[in-house]
Amino acid sequence: MKNEKILILDDNQDILDILSIYIANEGYSVNTFRDSADALNYLKDNEVDLAILDIMLPGMDGFEVCRHIREKYTFPIILITAKEESIDKINGFAIGADDYITKPFEPLEVLARVKAHLRRYKIYQPGEKKTDTIAFKGLMMNRLTQEVTIDDERLELTNTEYYLLKTLLEKQGQVVSAKDLFYAAWHEDYYVKNMNALPVHIRNIRKKLEKYVEVRDCIKTVWGKGYKIEP
Repeated sequence: MKNEKILILDDNQDILDILSIYIANEGYSVNTFRDSADALNYLKDNEVDLAILDIMLPGMDGFEVCRHIREKYTFPIILITAKEESIDKINGFAIGADDYITKPFEPLEVLARVKAHLRRYKIYQPGEKKTDTIAFKGLMMNRLTQEVTIDDERLELTNTEYYLLKTLLEKQGQVVSAKDLFYAAWHEDYYVKNMNALPVHIRNIRKKLEKYVEVRDCIKTVWGKGYKIEP
């Protein structure tokens, strides 16, 4: 039986009901909310492993809820909306969302995305004593705990940002194609349909690194090919 906890925020009760049925049937614990403030208050005292947020909400929309979550938490966030405009996807990725699904959707597709993101988020096994680190200048990445520090200061990354940076660090000196980076972060081959997502996430990582002189400009763009970190 799984014990991962899923938070779903949507003002449409029918959507909450159908997603709850499919996700709970897989053994996940599901908590649903129709109000943004109620969902954020729940997070103050409860652990969550993944959140599904509708964007088009009355009052505080899903983008704003995502921003609030990213101030404290790194668990995966999937945005759901009726809009298909690329700018909405870019905005979602820019504020820390990991995935984006457009209505109408198949509940099984949402469930597949939930499983994929949780697999990547839950790779650390409690009780493991061995460490497995990547060092780059003042940056240290522990691949077991997914903790990243720079000069002993913790660097807060979303799950997607972590996997992108991890892939680049593991292939220092090599050009990693956009397609390979996308697959490393999402483990899915829907790159062509979401080609704007990767540059936004890379920009987010660069912004988080910019205050650290040693690694400020470590991620290089190789035009027409991809990205790389020089060893």
